[in-house]
Amino acid sequence: MSDLVILKLGGSVITDKGADCRVNRIALNSIATTIANAPISGLIIVHGAGSCGHPEAKRYRLDKGAVAGQTEGITVTHRIVSALNAEVVSALREVGVPALGVHPLHVCIADKGRLIAFENRHLQEMLALGMVPVIHGDVVMDLSHGACIVSGDQLVRYLAVALKCTRVGLATDVPGVLDGERVVPEITPRTVDALHIGNSSHTDVTGGMKGKIDELLGLAAAGSGADIFEVSRLGDFLAGKDHGGTKVRGG
Repeated sequence: MSDLVILKLGGSVITDKGADCRVNRIALNSIATTIANAPISGLIIVHGAGSCGHPEAKRYRLDKGAVAGQTEGITVTHRIVSALNAEVVSALREVGVPALGVHPLHVCIADKGRLIAFENRHLQEMLALGMVPVIHGDVVMDLSHGACIVSGDQLVRYLAVALKCTRVGLATDVPGVLDGERVVPEITPRTVDALHIGNSSHTDVTGGMKGKIDELLGLAAAGSGADIFEVSRLGDFLAGKDHGGTKVRGG
C-alpha cells in the first residue's frame, strides 16, 4: 500500500498536556480542516493521549502491568482515551472526512510491553471503502504483564511495516527534533547518539521524544522513513512539500 499515508497526531497538539484531559478543540478543528483539504487517497490517523490517559496510566502503574483483582486502571484509562478518540473522529466527520475510531484494546495483543499482533485486515477494507481509520494510544492485554500501554508511536511503527507504508508523518508541537534550539534536519542510526534529545516535561509513560525516535529508527531499519514536523506544517507534509522538520532515515 505504497500510496498510504500514516499520520500521527501528537497528544500535545490535540490536548492541553498541562491540564486534566482538556481537548484543544481549536487546534483539532484546524487539523481536521487541513486533512479534509489534503490531496491524499489513503490515510490512517493515529493520535496520542496527551493529558487524557497518561496521568491515569501512571496512577494505576500500568507501565508495570496489571494483576488479578487490580484491573480498574485498565477500564479507567481505556475509557478516557476512547473518549478523546471520539472527539477526534467527531471533528474530522464535521468537515467531511469519513473517519471511524478503532480501539487497540479490542484488536491488539502485546508481550513484555511490545505490540506483537494487530489484526489489520479490517483497516484494509476500510481504506478500500474510502474511510479513514482513527487509532489511538491505548491500554492492551499483555501476555507477560497482564496489561501494558501501547503508545501511538509504537502503533505507527507496527502498522507502517504491516501495511508496507512508506509515508509516515508525526505532527508535533515543536518544529521537529530539537538539539538545543536547533532543528535536526535528519536522523539516522549513525547520527542519533551525538544528539541531545530530551523527554516530555509533562506526564508521559511512553518515552516522550526519545521514545518517538527509538520507534522511528526501528521503522527506518525496516525500510520506512518518517518525518517529524510542527503541526502548523501539516498541509505541507500531506501535499508532499518541504515541512522544515526532521527526517528519520535508515541510511
